[in-house]
Amino acid sequence: MTTRILLITHAPLAQALRACALHVFADSAADVMALDVEADESPEATLARAQALLGESDMPVLLLTDLFGATPCNVAQRLVPGRAAQLVAGVNLPMLLRAVSYRHESLEAVAARAVVGGTQGVMAVGAAPLQNQNFRPIHDQDHHHHQQ
Repeated sequence: MTTRILLITHAPLAQALRACALHVFADSAADVMALDVEADESPEATLARAQALLGESDMPVLLLTDLFGATPCNVAQRLVPGRAAQLVAGVNLPMLLRAVSYRHESLEAVAARAVVGGTQGVMAVGAAPLQNQNFRPIHDQDHHHHQQ
């Protein structure tokens, strides 16, 4: 059974992440849902919209939120009891792409893979010389040459 993914984040992150995921996995549109939480929206209104998105389906759902302890995460926590659901906070694009890639596995496996994808996708990238570039010496006579 496919695990559905519901993004619940501060606006406009959920829709933006969903659009990125669909850019890579166009066939996942039915499995990836997004709920942007506006600054002036009450938690009860957000919860009602989330419940409407999930409907009465008994399909497992992975809930991904942006910030632990914030309204989107607090609402998502209220969705977990009584359904096959797991919640992961700290969503990023590598996490989402990993979850979408493995959405046909069990809910537990998808959640675990999402966490690994999210953490492995974060790294410090230092300044390093460009690789595989053939730069001309500064004394080169062709001043109109541009690297491609």
